[in-house]
Amino acid sequence: MKRKRISLFDVLTHMLGAVLLAMVLYPLILIVSCSVSDPQLVATGQVLLFPKGITFDGYRQILKNKDILIGYGNTIFYTVVGTLINLAVTVPAGYALTKRTLPGGKIFMAFFMFIMYFSGGLIPSFLVVKGLGLYNTRWVLLILGAYNTYNCIICRTFFDAMPKELEEAAVIDGCSVTGTFFQVVLPLSKALMGVMVLYFAVGHWNAYFDALIYIKDDGMQPLQVFLRRILILAQQQANMEEAAEYAQSLANLEALIRYAVIVVSSLPLLIVYPFLQKYFDQGVMIGSVKG
Repeated sequence: MKRKRISLFDVLTHMLGAVLLAMVLYPLILIVSCSVSDPQLVATGQVLLFPKGITFDGYRQILKNKDILIGYGNTIFYTVVGTLINLAVTVPAGYALTKRTLPGGKIFMAFFMFIMYFSGGLIPSFLVVKGLGLYNTRWVLLILGAYNTYNCIICRTFFDAMPKELEEAAVIDGCSVTGTFFQVVLPLSKALMGVMVLYFAVGHWNAYFDALIYIKDDGMQPLQVFLRRILILAQQQANMEEAAEYAQSLANLEALIRYAVIVVSSLPLLIVYPFLQKYFDQGVMIGSVKG
């Protein structure tokens, strides 16, 4: 069997890939190491990759707060239900906008593009939310971002590139527009759906500003709000103490909490991402200009 000759291009490509991999992995490993290392060693730059002076005080400080479990439950609810609502609204909208026979299709698209760049502002939005009775309810976090123009454009571009013969064949077989969408188009759109799920889920998981504005009940707050509160309280406590030695210990604990917060908030997404990676790889060019 003849061995394949390794070219200089292959060597350079693999070296570049290794460098990029190291650039991505190093910050992740460093954050985890800093979250379990002695903060004094971290502050003096002695923790470069692996943890030193291992301590779990930061995680203990976070996990002993009962609100963390409430926040996790709320965030999982908002992420799962919110992503399903996003898919139910945005994906069909992208498909509908590919139809040349859609009445007012260009007007709808122009309107969507306008609101993509311009909004009424925070105060009008707050008044609308309160007027609709959504203030301090879970629905406000699910409905406000139900439609996303950028993701709708991605969906429209993907559907527009699909062979029209498939839909024509479905129509000949007696399928309605709705039947064609669910029975023909969606089964061929796994790459698109994987990318949309990832985009929407990450957005819901990291969201906290809307919850700060529209929700006052702690029982409905997402995880990010509780983590932000823990971090701010730790900083304030460290700044208010007068005794230098005790203040320094609190500052060290605040540094540990800061790194632990990053790990706690990011870990679920890092676990889920590998399961969606193959769809993300297939759909990474979705929405690009087609020749």
